[in-house]
Order: sequence, then C-alpha cells, then structure tokens
Amino acid sequence: MINKVFLEHPQSVDETYLEHAVFASKFSLKLFAAAFAAAIHAVIPCLFEKTASKLIADMYAKTHNRG
Repeated sequence: MINKVFLEHPQSVDETYLEHAVFASKFSLKLFAAAFAAAIHAVIPCLFEKTASKLIADMYAKTHNRG
C-alpha cells in the first residue's frame, strides 16, 4: 500500500519520492505564478500579456515526455 501511494508514481518518472516532491512543489509555485499573472492581465490587459502562457509552455516542455 505504501509503495503504491508514495513510491509507484515517482519511480515511473525515474525519481525518488523526495525528488518528485521537490519537482511537484516547484511546478505548483509556477502554476500559482501563472494564475496570478493571468488574473492581473484580466484586469489590466497591458500587463503580463504573455507571462502565463510562457510559464505554461515552459512547464509543458518539461513534463510532456516524462514517464
């Protein structure tokens, strides 16, 4: 059970549990940054015109071939 919950997925992307936790935490922070930029852009369209889409594209590039 512990293996399935905590280790199976990180192993499927060739990471330890801790490596995966760090990667996922950084990913989460980038998602929050993209959401913040998009929210500001919604109110003031001249700000952060490409910030959210660039962050998302960068994250996709780092994850689309994992596992």
